[in-house]
Amino acid sequence: MKNSKYILAGMSAFCIVLIAATSINSSFLTPLRTGVGYILVPLQSGVNAVGTGLYNSIQNYSSLKEAQEENARLSARIDELVEENNRLQSEVYELDRLRELYQLDQEYMQYPKMAARVIAKDSGNWFQVFRIDKGLSDGVQVNMNVMAGGGLVGIVTDVGANYATVRAIIDDDSNVSGMSLRTGDTCNVSGDLTLYQEGRLGLDHIKKEADIQDGDKIVTSNISDIFLPGILIGYASDLTTDANNVTKSGTILPVADFDNLQEVLVITQLKNGGEENAENTD
Repeated sequence: MKNSKYILAGMSAFCIVLIAATSINSSFLTPLRTGVGYILVPLQSGVNAVGTGLYNSIQNYSSLKEAQEENARLSARIDELVEENNRLQSEVYELDRLRELYQLDQEYMQYPKMAARVIAKDSGNWFQVFRIDKGLSDGVQVNMNVMAGGGLVGIVTDVGANYATVRAIIDDDSNVSGMSLRTGDTCNVSGDLTLYQEGRLGLDHIKKEADIQDGDKIVTSNISDIFLPGILIGYASDLTTDANNVTKSGTILPVADFDNLQEVLVITQLKNGGEENAENTD
């Protein structure tokens, strides 16, 4: 420590002497000033270079840190905007679905209804059996008709305190008594999951002489035991005479989309004055 102090003091004194020597304006000291210049100028240039380099490094580091902080803020803001955009898109889609439900409600104003959300479904590609978030406490009962997507979806088969199970008309166990809206001729709409792979349901038990044609609107018939009359099911297609030469059959294109059900309307009126029938047959 003592030696370091001496060295530092000596160098300081030497620098002071050199500065003093270069400050004195005398021809006698000109050679000395010249020699000192050879020593000080490179030393000063080196010190300046080191100082400039350190300053630039500090500035660059500061700029880099500021850029990183700004980048983090922008990234966080982008995440917020993406989340907000997704939320807004979801709300737009939900609003469109609710508008469709409202339009469906207006088309069937003769029936009292309540809206419900789909909260679960059985395993499989489609909503052939699903659960809604309304139950006994909301007034839901077995055999209440369920609508969505422009027409009939299914019927309530089981009810809990705050939920209900719905069997869709595409299910293999579903049969709906239908009729042509144009002529009133009756038919049967049968659920068929294999056929629904092509987006169709079965259409059978049509009398050969019945005037049901491709493209006719098929609605629930007046003679159905549990389905209320006049609810649109779909459109007749591919009608042909059966091998028995007595009846005709074909397929029906349902108006409801069973790939993605999220909200439905439950008709709170039961057929036949409220009599309940747990079987989903007509």
